[in-house]
Amino acid sequence: MEQTYITLNDGNKIPQFGLGVFQIPGDEETSKACLEAFKLGYRHIDTAHAYQNERGVGQAVKESGIPRAEIWITTKLWPSEYGEGLTEKAIDKMLERLGTDYIDLLLLHQQFGDYLGAWKDMEKAVAQGKVKSIGLSNFESERLEEVLTAATINPSVLQVECHPYYQQNELKKRVAPYGTVIESWYPLGHGDAALIDEPVFAKLAGKYGKTNPQIILRWHIQEGIIVFPKSSNPVHIKENFGIFDFALTDDEMNEIRRLDKGFRYYRRTLAEQEEALSQFVPAD
Repeated sequence: MEQTYITLNDGNKIPQFGLGVFQIPGDEETSKACLEAFKLGYRHIDTAHAYQNERGVGQAVKESGIPRAEIWITTKLWPSEYGEGLTEKAIDKMLERLGTDYIDLLLLHQQFGDYLGAWKDMEKAVAQGKVKSIGLSNFESERLEEVLTAATINPSVLQVECHPYYQQNELKKRVAPYGTVIESWYPLGHGDAALIDEPVFAKLAGKYGKTNPQIILRWHIQEGIIVFPKSSNPVHIKENFGIFDFALTDDEMNEIRRLDKGFRYYRRTLAEQEEALSQFVPAD
């Protein structure tokens, strides 16, 4: 099976499907999951400083024997690392943790702190060759337009909650003029049975000889969304990747689009998010 790629607004080609390592505990467990994924053909890993497992990702990349240029590493800066000068140092530390000379995609993890100062340093890092592409994560308020207006380099991606119950159609319209692509976290709706067991997915799973989650992931791919379901289970890692040998029809895609109900699983207000995030500073 060969996975698909998307050409970003900066010309870089990103593997559309990857492995998310959020909540995989520790570097050893993370490295094992990444190595398993690499064996199956995965070439994109999504991590973050806040996940505290970047070293495990870097270790797996080295141990895999796969040329560095063939693996796409996405990682994210935490708000405590935002600000001109501060972000530059944080990027150097990130490169050291990952054990690599460059980061394929660097995101601002949350829409708090000195994100405009951080963006300036990220643009400098692109010019210096330390980072290939830059983007945003969880910027859905008016702060998104604040960055878009100030940016010299447009964000290549915007990583947000996105799934059949919350398809982010309005957000897609907001970023379309900039060529920014949506990336999905919670692509399977946080594993919610109500979503996964929707009759349409069961029907299509039976037709194509797939599982309900595979149908959902295939829908994301055909919608042009970048997706990276998290798993450390070898069975699930393999199953998630088995979505490139079939395609949904236009009518089937439209049937899934009609499931959109504007329902999101992460529902904290901006103030609640800021309060929760202020309590955490990731260790180096």
